[in-house]
Amino acid sequence: MAEAADFQGMSPSPARRWMRRTGALLAGAPLLAGLLQLPAATSTHAAEQDSLEAASGSGTVAVAVDSLTPTVPGEGDTLTVSGTVTNEGKQAVTDAQVDLRLGSPVNTRSAIDTVAGRSDYQERLDGSPVGGKYVEKFSKLTPGVSQRFSVSVPVDKLDLGADGVYEFAVSLSGETAARPWDQVLGIQRTFLPWQPDAADTKTRTTVLWPLMSTSHMTAQTGSDESQTPVFRDDDLAKEISPGGRLQQLVSLGKELDVTWVIDPDLLASVDAMTERYRVQGDGDTTRPGTYRTVATQWLAELQDAVQDKEVVALPFADPDLASLAHNGTNVTGSLNHLKEATDVAADTVDSILHVQPSTDFAWPVNGAVDPSIVKVATSAGADKVIARSDSLVETGGLTYTPSAARPIGGGTTAVVADARMSTAFQGDLTKASNSTLAVQRFLALSLALNHQTDKQRSIVFAPQRMPTPSQAQTMAEAVTALQDGTWTQSQDLTAAATAKPDSGATTKVPAASRYPSSLRKQQLPRSAFEQVAGTQDKLDKFKVILTNKSRVVTPFGRAMNRAMSTSWRGRSAEAADYRNGIEAYVDSLAGQVTLIDKSETKLSGRSATIPVTVQNNLVQGVDHLVLRLTSMSPRRLEIDGDAFSEQDVAVSGGHSQTVKFTTSAQANGQATVVAQLFTEDGQPYGKRVTFDVKVTEFTATVMLVIGGGFLLLVLAGFRMYTQRKRAVARAAEEDGSQETDENDGDPQNPEGPEDRLTPEGLLEEESDTGIRADAPEQPSDPAPDTAAESNDPSGTGERVDR
Repeated sequence: MAEAADFQGMSPSPARRWMRRTGALLAGAPLLAGLLQLPAATSTHAAEQDSLEAASGSGTVAVAVDSLTPTVPGEGDTLTVSGTVTNEGKQAVTDAQVDLRLGSPVNTRSAIDTVAGRSDYQERLDGSPVGGKYVEKFSKLTPGVSQRFSVSVPVDKLDLGADGVYEFAVSLSGETAARPWDQVLGIQRTFLPWQPDAADTKTRTTVLWPLMSTSHMTAQTGSDESQTPVFRDDDLAKEISPGGRLQQLVSLGKELDVTWVIDPDLLASVDAMTERYRVQGDGDTTRPGTYRTVATQWLAELQDAVQDKEVVALPFADPDLASLAHNGTNVTGSLNHLKEATDVAADTVDSILHVQPSTDFAWPVNGAVDPSIVKVATSAGADKVIARSDSLVETGGLTYTPSAARPIGGGTTAVVADARMSTAFQGDLTKASNSTLAVQRFLALSLALNHQTDKQRSIVFAPQRMPTPSQAQTMAEAVTALQDGTWTQSQDLTAAATAKPDSGATTKVPAASRYPSSLRKQQLPRSAFEQVAGTQDKLDKFKVILTNKSRVVTPFGRAMNRAMSTSWRGRSAEAADYRNGIEAYVDSLAGQVTLIDKSETKLSGRSATIPVTVQNNLVQGVDHLVLRLTSMSPRRLEIDGDAFSEQDVAVSGGHSQTVKFTTSAQANGQATVVAQLFTEDGQPYGKRVTFDVKVTEFTATVMLVIGGGFLLLVLAGFRMYTQRKRAVARAAEEDGSQETDENDGDPQNPEGPEDRLTPEGLLEEESDTGIRADAPEQPSDPAPDTAAESNDPSGTGERVDR
């Protein structure tokens, strides 16, 4: 009956209803608890999955694409991708498989940058595997072990659509013990340019091929007639040897349609190596250079490579225009060095390569410009500045990359290289995978640029100044593919610079405040230019005395150009050593013309000559020098009757000359004398020589002679005096006798011939004393009892009053 009550149509009692509800609740409690715990369990599982994904996700296996051929596939081609996969996790990967994935078209160059920056696998973006038989499988990838792969697929199996750039990836999927299901454990993305037919409008592309090196030659030359050059090291020889950086640049560049951008200093240095040269060793020693044959072969190959190609010559030694603009313009002479470097560039290139280069272009570091850089760059005659688009940034809202040429005022044209393409080959490209990625990205950037607009444009690719061998090889591969492609055509730099500019392109040069701080830190400091100016001043003072100035002026002028080179960026210590070496060598050469030191000199007598010797140890002669001898005590010692005297000096090479100065002593004692060389314009030259002259004008013998003469003079005077007295007495007696004779009418003459006092007789009698008198008695003659004051004869017609 109780069961009958539960049948349909019968109403249960209240007690029975309560019991039913309670039982239902008890029965549903475990299910409810499970439902409540379900979200937490799901959350925990997801966290575990995320942890496993991080531990052994798409970064567990490194995928390297070492080769992708052809780089630009066409219809009917077979695309082959090869490389390596490396298990970088801690667990073995099983059931591994390499897949090729074709992603969506990449329509813009900024999108290319975004794709290149992604690292982890993203299913929604990385496309589906090509699948089928176009895979390579590995049963097991051991941790830390690399295995090679190679997968080929017909291009028509990729189902490529419209022309453009496609994202292309190589992925590796497999399982691990921690994650026993199929998953993508590694991926490497690159780009696949697709332009099977010739583009309706091709981009005119200029490729700069830089050929330059660091500074290797010193200012030092040999003393021989040919002036054997001296190199700092043999590094340049290594660069031009087979397999060296510069040898590869020439070998690769001759197969390309490029504009050669050359530093004339490099040519001059290698040309110097084709003859006898020397290399600095330890201390002041040098050793013979041994790469004459290598240098000759390299120059011959370069001469062949540049024939019928455009050659741009930078100023000699590639001066650092930005450093000069920011730190050197206020230093006297700095801009003159830039002008000299520009003036010799064309002749240097023409004489060695036998081509006439263009010298209209200036190239600041990394194409970074500001108004001061442009001003300095054009100050030496260039009217075109190679800039870069990350410096001269577009502000006009253009939807495409404009042509390179931009008029920036003052008759100057900025040739703006594309920054993305120009920086595509930096970094370590020794790994095949890095090189392959760089090539594919470069080609993708170029094709994407071509698809921006139907308007034809001129684009410039200006890579780093001194690419490494691996960078040069990668560049050559990319440029070869580009020039063999269907969307570009080659163009010289001059044509790009003279092409019609886009009206909407920016022409405003950025302010100095926008110059990159990273580049500013590498600049040559003001002190570097001041040191160069100081060295130039020393050279100017030195060269005026030389009979063959070119032997010194030319090597030093080129060395100071090298001291301002762009190649010193990031090498401040080496740059300082180089400048110090130039200055020290100027000092050493100038010091070869010097005065010989003198010890104390004794001067006996009233007058004497003092010899001063000028030594010239140079190979060539010197002239236009003046030697000045100065007495610091002119009241004691005179030189040529004055406090100083000067004489012109000219000395042959390897000889010395002794110059004599006449001196006169005024008193005994010690006098200091200074000998100093001067140039003709009155500038002191070299160190002065100071020595003492000990004056002993009156020696014992001289005093004896003078004393004897004085005694004779006194005796003569005394005799004259006595004779005069006797003459007066006799005259008085004769007057009395005459008066008596007159009275007697018989005049008398009592004097005999020996007693007659006549002027002639006086002279005769005085001559007996040993003192010659050339005139009658004069008022200026000294009295017999006074010392002689003068040995000069008295004037005639004078009367002596006593």
